[in-house]
Amino acid sequence: MFRHKGKGRTYSHNLKLASILSTVAGIVNISGVLSVHTLTTNVTGHFAFFSEQLFLENYNMAFTYLYYILFFLSGAFVSGLIMEWASKNRSHNSYIIPISLEIGIMLSISSTCFLAPTWYQTYPSVIASALLFSMGLQNALVTKVSQSVVRTTHLTGLFTDLGIELSQLLLYKENSVYKSIRRSIFLKTMIISGFFLGGMLGGLGYQHFKLKILLLPVVMLLVALWYDRLLFRYYHLKRKFSDSTSK
Repeated sequence: MFRHKGKGRTYSHNLKLASILSTVAGIVNISGVLSVHTLTTNVTGHFAFFSEQLFLENYNMAFTYLYYILFFLSGAFVSGLIMEWASKNRSHNSYIIPISLEIGIMLSISSTCFLAPTWYQTYPSVIASALLFSMGLQNALVTKVSQSVVRTTHLTGLFTDLGIELSQLLLYKENSVYKSIRRSIFLKTMIISGFFLGGMLGGLGYQHFKLKILLLPVVMLLVALWYDRLLFRYYHLKRKFSDSTSK
């Protein structure tokens, strides 16, 4: 799911990756909106708010939105840097560091809420910046691993691509092309559904647990890492067994 690249990467890998991480993004997004009234999975809206506050000459708020944009960018930069460095060193575990950083950020926020339940109300920009950084990490990781096939933190481009592919579905009747378009539509539908599911789970959970709900995506990411490791060991043992029996 994470470690497979190039020709070794399959549609199934992308589908699993999309389903899990889009749900994580949905939870993070609604958590940011409900706790600090800030979108925390993309920066499109922040550009509009930044321009608005500049026009109103509210420079402190304008630069706050600029910080948000830069934190998302920084997350993507750090994730990309780690992935490129690992690629040059031929490491198959390049995804572990960005995912671990993302887990660490959300675990820190949720754990702090056990000690000081309302601290995030005093430092809303810290919460927003941290979550934007984590989503920058995730989006760059997913984009790199899936070779730009999967994006999990925002839906605008997905709905655009989905609309185009739905129109193509009416025009292309060749079996191979038709099948390829259907698979692509299903993948995008799963990402959108995962994001909505995460939003609903996060919204319901936030009512009872506040930002402690971020423990849910932490668990999901840990399970994803465990599953990926387990699957790798399974295929490694299977290959090893096949090689020994063929001799």
